[in-house]
Amino acid sequence: MMTDPIADMLTRIRNAVRVEHPHVEMPTSKVKRGLADVLKREGYIWDWVETDDHPVKQIRLELKYGPSGERVIQNIKRVSKPGRRIYSKSTDLRPILNGMGISVISTSTGVISDREARQKKVGGEVLCEVW
Repeated sequence: MMTDPIADMLTRIRNAVRVEHPHVEMPTSKVKRGLADVLKREGYIWDWVETDDHPVKQIRLELKYGPSGERVIQNIKRVSKPGRRIYSKSTDLRPILNGMGISVISTSTGVISDREARQKKVGGEVLCEVW
């Protein structure tokens, strides 16, 4: 049994980017689909697709690299953990690396980036930071 599936997803992405794999697969969930959608909207991955493999559905992320092979995802860090949840209001969300990175927030309206949370004036649980 896995205690923190979000941390597992981030670790799989971190490991795949480190060895320059073109894609990475993991078991799917609603939050993972939301996180993948935010990464795609913000330009950190090319695309994601959900496959219907047995025994569990898988989500496949197509990782993005620069024209000369540099990593688009330099760092990805889990903020809120099962032992210590971190919640933030929209007014307390600050830009990551002066706007070069993003925070991913789980809100009542779904999983969104910190930019979208500030625009919608909605807060929530800070899942991770990406730059």
